[in-house]
Amino acid sequence: MSFREKVTVLVNDFLAEREDLFLIETKISTAQDITVILDGDNGVTLQDCLDASRAIEFNLDREEEDFSLQVMSAGLSEPLVTPRQFRKNIGREIEAWLNNGEEIEGELAEVSETDITLILKYRRPKLIGKGKEDVVEERKISLEEIKKALVKVKF
Repeated sequence: MSFREKVTVLVNDFLAEREDLFLIETKISTAQDITVILDGDNGVTLQDCLDASRAIEFNLDREEEDFSLQVMSAGLSEPLVTPRQFRKNIGREIEAWLNNGEEIEGELAEVSETDITLILKYRRPKLIGKGKEDVVEERKISLEEIKKALVKVKF
């Protein structure tokens, strides 16, 4: 079994015991630097990262492979990738960049395995007469259409 396969098995074994956590990404560089990015239905605590780190590190032999390990949570700067990540952010404002170059901001209203629904609020010129009007519309977007999506931080 390759080093990459060993790490993947250890990460999956840990996550099988912790159903509230899920994997966003595992990166292994050519220098054996391992980065595991986790997210959770209720967030990820420091203890969750320590537990995952121990589950991986204590089951790898440093005599066989020299490696470094970093386990971290997906922060606000990390893009939303999986339907589960989108689902945990229902009700929050997100910003999405689509494959066609369009940029959309809206409140995340619904998530399925294949698409999301955003509530868009904006002002546009009135169709008849002068001035502007407020518009609220729902827009369904396929996850495949989304190039990048981030939770919008409000202060």
